[in-house]
Amino acid sequence: MTSDFETVHALRRDVALQIARHTQRLGISQQAAAKQLDVPQPTLSKIVNGHTSDVSLELLLRIAVRAGLRITLQTGLIPQEAGAFVSAGRSSSARAIPSKIASGSHALLRESLRELTPAHRLEAFLEHNQLVSELREAGRAAQAPRLPHASFKR
Repeated sequence: MTSDFETVHALRRDVALQIARHTQRLGISQQAAAKQLDVPQPTLSKIVNGHTSDVSLELLLRIAVRAGLRITLQTGLIPQEAGAFVSAGRSSSARAIPSKIASGSHALLRESLRELTPAHRLEAFLEHNQLVSELREAGRAAQAPRLPHASFKR
């Protein structure tokens, strides 16, 4: 398997893991979750059980969108740097009544973003991705001794 195929495989595995976690959090049957996500139950079963070799990354992303998952995909120089990350969602009540500190911070952030040039935004985005990659690698290194035979768990 070449590097790009391994990278896509890692992304498929991670997106499937995020979908599996989502369906578990729903607390409903796999049949009900499949209906909610508009996917056949056998396909959802494959995804939940980590059998993604014949499930396309596009289908997994479509299911993630239907689930409302906010996923960031990351590739890297080597396949081990690839991954899918879910942003932590906020409850509707947290969005409905923002604190004064949050409102002030958001205003300052919007003002700062207006002042950034496209080049500065790209530089900040790349720096953010590098930090995420370093944090993920550090997490893997910390977990490596505890999970020597983990193939699907992350």
